[in-house]
Amino acid sequence: MRIRVCGVADLEPGRAKRVLVDHRAPIAVFNIAGKFYVTDDDCTHGLSSLAKDGQIEGDEVECGWHGGRFNIITGEPTFSPCVVRLNTYAVAVVAGDVFADVG
Repeated sequence: MRIRVCGVADLEPGRAKRVLVDHRAPIAVFNIAGKFYVTDDDCTHGLSSLAKDGQIEGDEVECGWHGGRFNIITGEPTFSPCVVRLNTYAVAVVAGDVFADVG
């Protein structure tokens, strides 16, 4: 299932946005140096919103609750206490809009 998550102009580089999807856990869209990435929004360690409470540093996001980190591009945990990877989703930019395949 492909959904529109935001407009390109809606999300500045180095920022993230939480997106609610019908009947699913929320997802997060990240703008990293002009490229867009989409992951699950909830930290796999403590269910904190990575888009709302997290800090973005380069291509990583740090959970605002316990300080664990994830690679935004791959979803892999990079710092404990996080050990379970985030789901990542394919992204397409079409005519100024960002879409994610959330299957």
